[in-house]
Amino acid sequence: MWTEIAKQISHATGKPFEIKDRRSVGGGSISQSYAVTDGTESYFVKLNRASEYEMFVAEALGLKEMYETRTIRVPQPICWGTTADSAYIVMELLELGRGGGSQVWETMGEQLALMHYQGIAEQFGWHRNNTIGSTPQINHWMDSWADFFAEHRIGYQVRLAKRRGANYPDVKKVVERVRSILGDHHPQPSLVHGDLWGGNAAVTEAGEPVILDPATYYGDREVDIAMTELFGGFPASFYQGYRATWELDAGYQRRKDLYNLYHILNHFNLFGGGYGSQAGRMLDRLFKD
Repeated sequence: MWTEIAKQISHATGKPFEIKDRRSVGGGSISQSYAVTDGTESYFVKLNRASEYEMFVAEALGLKEMYETRTIRVPQPICWGTTADSAYIVMELLELGRGGGSQVWETMGEQLALMHYQGIAEQFGWHRNNTIGSTPQINHWMDSWADFFAEHRIGYQVRLAKRRGANYPDVKKVVERVRSILGDHHPQPSLVHGDLWGGNAAVTEAGEPVILDPATYYGDREVDIAMTELFGGFPASFYQGYRATWELDAGYQRRKDLYNLYHILNHFNLFGGGYGSQAGRMLDRLFKD
């Protein structure tokens, strides 16, 4: 397997590459992650079951699309494929530091705003479905953001949750309520990271902001900002940098909880536990506001 991956790296880069050393590194709970080197060049490799190949294709294409905006640093994808019974993706190995000062996080906010501004489309969605964690994420193109988010985000997750036994309101009622809440909001379809929590944002040892592991699509840019606030929030300077570059639209605070409902529902569908009751309370608030 590793010999085949090395051959594909050589083919993609146009330079001979033979793995001389391989070490396991942290890279999330879904896939196994490794750093490989020939003593000169090093790469980051993620492995999963061969059946998960399409997940890696979507990740590679999402990273490539974000990379091509030339705004915020992301790991550049090198190659991807299957070998034996495994799927793999190879990307640039970034040496990450332990954090960064306020200026670095302000720069991250500025650069994310630029990515949102420069990465635009005519509709909401993406050219392929992908995953949020390991859950399928539906990205069929739609003209209306209210329809897209109501049907492909909240409605889809509520259906999955009810199959798990969750006692939530009728899916059609939830979809109509979400559509109503977003009906007067008409954002620009922006390229979004899609899964921007603290574990997917970092700073390199050289002090450069970087974002990782995207669940890419074109949506309301506020979904990224909302998720940064979900699990404790990013440093204040991040939001200062973002707002100084592109101010958020009026009504964001109300939409924030709705956008984060998607992730809490997904966490319930992936992990169960207390996320189910948290999602239930958030759904209740939808009908009270």
